[in-house]
Amino acid sequence: MASEPRGPGPGKLEPGQVIDGFRLIERTHQGGMAHLWRVSRVDDGDDSLPLIMKVPRIKGGDDPATIVGFEVEQMIMPALAGVHVPRFVAKGDFTRQPYIVMERIEGNSLRTRFEQAPLPLAEVIEVGWKVATALHDLHRQHVIHLDVKPSNVMFRSTGEAVLVDFGLSRHDLLPDLLDEEFELPMGTGPYMSPEQVQFVRNDPRSDLFALGVLLYHLATGQRPFGAPTTVRGLRRRLYEEPVPPRAHRPDLPPWLQEVILRCLEVQPAKRHQSAAQLAFALQNPEQVALTERAARLERGSRWQSLRRWFKAVGHEPAPVASAVEQTVRSPIVLAAVDVAGAESSLLEAVRHTVQRLLQTEPGARLACLTVMRTNRIATDELVERDGSSKHVNLLVQLKHWAHPLVKTLEQQHEVPEGRLTFHVLEAPDPATAIVEYAQRNQVDHIVMGARSSGSLRRYLGSVSAQVAAEAPCNVTVVRTAAG
Repeated sequence: MASEPRGPGPGKLEPGQVIDGFRLIERTHQGGMAHLWRVSRVDDGDDSLPLIMKVPRIKGGDDPATIVGFEVEQMIMPALAGVHVPRFVAKGDFTRQPYIVMERIEGNSLRTRFEQAPLPLAEVIEVGWKVATALHDLHRQHVIHLDVKPSNVMFRSTGEAVLVDFGLSRHDLLPDLLDEEFELPMGTGPYMSPEQVQFVRNDPRSDLFALGVLLYHLATGQRPFGAPTTVRGLRRRLYEEPVPPRAHRPDLPPWLQEVILRCLEVQPAKRHQSAAQLAFALQNPEQVALTERAARLERGSRWQSLRRWFKAVGHEPAPVASAVEQTVRSPIVLAAVDVAGAESSLLEAVRHTVQRLLQTEPGARLACLTVMRTNRIATDELVERDGSSKHVNLLVQLKHWAHPLVKTLEQQHEVPEGRLTFHVLEAPDPATAIVEYAQRNQVDHIVMGARSSGSLRRYLGSVSAQVAAEAPCNVTVVRTAAG
């Protein structure tokens, strides 16, 4: 067994060597910035977690950003948790042997599928909402990734997307060493957002731009902005529009082009305002509000590009306070409404509560939902006596209930597209359906009414009580004086 390296500075690594209680088994990757080693604990006990050790590539004359980036990753990884990042285990400093030991994610990165693009549209959409969900979880932990690309996305055997490589990332509550020490844009050329090109590193919507680039390539096999290697080349995305993806792939649905091109907007304010809202759009295509983006078949004219160039000259992105603040400013509010069974006074009270929320949360997306109860075993009657669809009738009632809310949104300035959506779920258990919808769509706040009849509540049980107990978010239960 090889002895541990002694003295200052990193030593040469060999299979069998032991570093701080971790035995090197084999080198699995030799990259330009770091090497990856499969390792095991010398005294593993009951810990069966598969491990990988990341060691920076350090040679004389190497880009100092490699070293600083590794320091950034060592600083950020211990602060992360959850299924969408590798579990941090240990780290070593530069005085002896720098390394990070973390959970080894089994399976390949997205890069293997990326090289086979264009992919089936169902797979493109699935990858998109899974990565957006992972980004939302990361942003809620105060971190902006700033290097979202295929090689930095992996998938667990259970299906969740995992983000890796935080060497270019920024944590709201930790020093931004890259910003402090370097004066060039940091990122990977094809995926860098316009604001990154302009030296802005604190906007989580930069990650949504990168995901838009990724989705564009997965869907078409083309890069929307090429692969520039100079700052001048990078700046072209500030004023040149990409070729609409449907020009490359005519079978791509308009709603998906709408989503992708919205991700690629130059101004962050015109993109989805949170990763959760992007994930919501990808999982609810029928609710995507189509604009002129959806119908484009060619990029803008040279005159339009010139106008955009003049606008980009001297333009500086608006400051964003933090990743978490931007996410909090753009919550998803779910109004769960029993439009068929609740009393009018309760429906009105729920609407007033939602209205107040929209006025205090101008960046919120509102999803209005009702549940059509179905039988668990018996065949359901899906039409009314007059032959009309029960599902459609509930949707019409839901939209009628929400009509005053539409006016509230219209009174607000610069209302983003698709802020109001409608959903009719068919399920035998309304409470479970509402909770599962909230979990699947990263809902931040549920507003719903309580049963107004005490005897009915005792007989059927309280849907609102079950939702309040099981929902992964805040729940406001509205009652009337009679309830």
